[in-house]
Amino acid sequence: MSAPTVGPPPAVRPPLPSPGPPRPGAPAGFLLPGPLRRVLPALLLAAIGVGAAGVVALWWRDTPEVRGAAAWLTGAGQITGLLAGYAAPVLLLLMARLPLLEREVGADRLARWHARGGRYMVGLVLAHVLTITWGYALTDGRGLLAEGVHLVFDYPEMIKGTLGTLLLLGTGAVSAAVARRRLSYELWYYLHLATYLAVALAFGHQLANGAQLGDGPGRLLWYALYLGTAALLGWYRLAVPYLRDRRHRLRVAEIRPEGPGVVSVFLTGQHLDELGAEAGQFFRLQFQTPGLRWAANPYSLSAPPHPQFLRFTVKSLGSHSAAVARLPLGTRVLAEGPYGAFTARRLADAPAPAPAPAPAPAPAPAPGIAAPQAATHRRAHTPASASAPAAGTAAPQAAAHRRAGSPASPTPRRSSRTRTRPVLLLGAGVGITPLRALFETLPGQVTLVQRARRPEDLLFRAELAAVAAARGGRALELLGTRTEVGDLGRALARLVPDLARHEVFLCGPDALTAEAVRSLRAAGVRRIHHESFSL
Repeated sequence: MSAPTVGPPPAVRPPLPSPGPPRPGAPAGFLLPGPLRRVLPALLLAAIGVGAAGVVALWWRDTPEVRGAAAWLTGAGQITGLLAGYAAPVLLLLMARLPLLEREVGADRLARWHARGGRYMVGLVLAHVLTITWGYALTDGRGLLAEGVHLVFDYPEMIKGTLGTLLLLGTGAVSAAVARRRLSYELWYYLHLATYLAVALAFGHQLANGAQLGDGPGRLLWYALYLGTAALLGWYRLAVPYLRDRRHRLRVAEIRPEGPGVVSVFLTGQHLDELGAEAGQFFRLQFQTPGLRWAANPYSLSAPPHPQFLRFTVKSLGSHSAAVARLPLGTRVLAEGPYGAFTARRLADAPAPAPAPAPAPAPAPAPGIAAPQAATHRRAHTPASASAPAAGTAAPQAAAHRRAGSPASPTPRRSSRTRTRPVLLLGAGVGITPLRALFETLPGQVTLVQRARRPEDLLFRAELAAVAAARGGRALELLGTRTEVGDLGRALARLVPDLARHEVFLCGPDALTAEAVRSLRAAGVRRIHHESFSL
């Protein structure tokens, strides 16, 4: 039996073999050697820290002495202002979608750094406003309020700087955890764009009033930092999506229901093999239709990349994702990516993702009819050959339980290096989508566990069973409420023998991810790769 691949939409059937890794010459991006890739996050943080130390050194060089409370407060205001001014472009660069960082560090990790750094920057801005105003008030013999009014209206560029500060504080407020949970992704995204205007407004204030930025190397470095950041943002956030649209011309070819509130979106286009996408990665998609064209939402590939189509599976979680299910066929799509380090290259002892074996060509359906091939496309709510398992038990279809090496299950072609550590894929909800693609392409012994409360919440049941049968892996289901399942680590240990030896890929809601990481650590699992499913 050949490993199944997802059938393309009607316009491009019959399917071609799954492409595996990018062909030679495809612009998948420069791949760092394994040792350097592992230390790259630490090196990046160290570089940011060195830059911050350089900013403090710039202040130290231009400050001959600090005597008295006024001088101390003014000095503190200058340092916090410089550090906030340095942090702004650095935080923007973390989210500039630089391919090397997105691929090797990971978009989820960069987003966490950006969020954490944003909180520090808001604190620095507040400290700057308070200490610089207080220090100047002591020097001038005014009260705090009077000095604040004097600074805003009598100093150059201060009105714009004040507006930028208010915008930045407002953006920080809507990004706080309490407010973020109450906002849709789309509204949060649009409000977050005010950060760009805030940084632009504050730039002139820094140059006009920063004692260390009046002239000399400090001013040149500041211009280089801000203009360089603007150039990279313009290229990767604006120019690259436009050029990619001209090259690939992505269009919506099919919307396929997968379960309650869940659809798969098939995109077709030109030269898709040049994207260099890997299973486990995601794209930021902008559907060019009213109400959706300005928001770039992240969606993971839910099937291995194919030279003629890309499949994304979307759950209705907000106004944007709900509207995706109603997209007209032929809708133009701008795609940024592929992004993410949630790929086979994270494996401890496998250097590259393994290609899936070529499937037998399937017959094309009647024109205009979406006819999924055989059982691989049975809907999540359609009864499979085996009955649904009871809550808290693992009972996937019989074929899904064949062990690796079974004579009836030919082993897929793998990377040149044989894997010795088994892999566990653990997903819940729409977090199963990148794991679905990885399940088909990862080398070695792979077990997939899908966590859900009810059988009707499971996705890709028949597809996963067919992939498991073809590759000799296992597709398991862990059903029930938290109370019914009990400790997640113990439940997984019952399903997955020798759990501690496994390398784990984890994707799902934040609450499940946090619980799973704690439970897996307690069970002795040392290598856990997880991707945040919320920004």
